[in-house]
Amino acid sequence: MPKLPAEFADLEQFADWALENERERYAKRLASSMPDMQTFYDVAFPRIEDAIAYCDKFEWPDLPEDARALMHVMQSLITVTFPIEVWKQARVPDSGAAYVDLIKEPVV
Repeated sequence: MPKLPAEFADLEQFADWALENERERYAKRLASSMPDMQTFYDVAFPRIEDAIAYCDKFEWPDLPEDARALMHVMQSLITVTFPIEVWKQARVPDSGAAYVDLIKEPVV
């Protein structure tokens, strides 16, 4: 059963990136290979404006489940942009064991 809106069937293969919070998205980033993140980035990035426009058709509290999943996929896309575009690795370079723990999600 599709998790994303029909208009985004090409992104369905990345529905496992529809994670509700930053901690889950970061853990998935660290557990993913660079080639897998590159594939996700290459397919999803060109669709980001379409995804924003699609989600903007709804009021926030009434966002349908498929649109909410799409929003979370796009949030995950943002999570992989620096590793893909800048660092060329999943972890933040030269950060040692440092980790920032998000206390409250900006969007649920």
